[in-house]
Amino acid sequence: MGYPRLGGEGGKGGDVWVVAHNKMTLKQLKDKYPMKRFVAGEGANSRVSALKGSKGKDCEIPVPVGISVTDENGKIIGELNKEKERILVAEGGLGGKLFTNFLPLKGQKRVIHLDLKLIADVGLVGFPNAGKSSLLSQISHAKPAIADYAFTTLKPELGKIMYNDFKQVDISGFQLSSQTQYRTAFETIILLTKELELYKEEVQTKPALLAVNKMDLPDAQDKFRVLMKQLQNPKDFLHLFEKNMIPARTMEFQHIIPISAITREGIDELKNCIRKSLDEHANQENDAYHKKQLLNLQVSNTVSYSEPQSKNALTSSRMDRI
Repeated sequence: MGYPRLGGEGGKGGDVWVVAHNKMTLKQLKDKYPMKRFVAGEGANSRVSALKGSKGKDCEIPVPVGISVTDENGKIIGELNKEKERILVAEGGLGGKLFTNFLPLKGQKRVIHLDLKLIADVGLVGFPNAGKSSLLSQISHAKPAIADYAFTTLKPELGKIMYNDFKQVDISGFQLSSQTQYRTAFETIILLTKELELYKEEVQTKPALLAVNKMDLPDAQDKFRVLMKQLQNPKDFLHLFEKNMIPARTMEFQHIIPISAITREGIDELKNCIRKSLDEHANQENDAYHKKQLLNLQVSNTVSYSEPQSKNALTSSRMDRI
């Protein structure tokens, strides 16, 4: 509230912010604030010793990175994709001043929704009718539509694999080119690799596993042996393709697993290989991070030790001149 006699202004009310934190989860937010109500502090009244009242304390809502904030009408207020990014969702009211008749104005009141964008740990890649939806339904809790015609799946499906140690892995299925025809398994692998290269070259640098589906079909074992021979020396068979269909680099697979989404052959082995590959990749990233931190620390120490030497050299130079 303002101070009419001396023209003092009351402090502005605090604002409400949504702030991204890497180690925050929506469950932690819900457990910490079960009422889901957030109120910022009130601005201080004007008084003789402080004619301009101080601003009220801001309220910060901690959320995980990757949050999309929308209002009650579904309109997007903003997105938080990096640590410490913040969005103003409710502004505090003005303190009492002359044009408000020294009475404070109410702050903004809002209902917001928080939506977390999920990024899958594993991408399931294949041409239409390769059995991706059938496989996804076998290795995860997803229940995609399955039929014997192309394009049964019209949008990406997301499933979750739960392991005995409660590790959860998100796996997303998506398809590439629609212009498909009958191909051998080796031809399919080369053309999928080319499609990934055209889609985003960075994808080819990620760890890859090969699941050879439909092993329940006749002659599947013979065809699998031929495929393994071709994958041992893929360059010997690239002359079978047109030049514009040959990828710049062939895909290297950490594991090659023959499976059948119908009989569940190889499904458990595939799940174990997925987990093993993810754990190895995470360990490599952690090692690289720690090495980088150690290098930064060494550089920092080198700079700090070199600074006193530079100072002494300068002092000595001045003494020589004197």
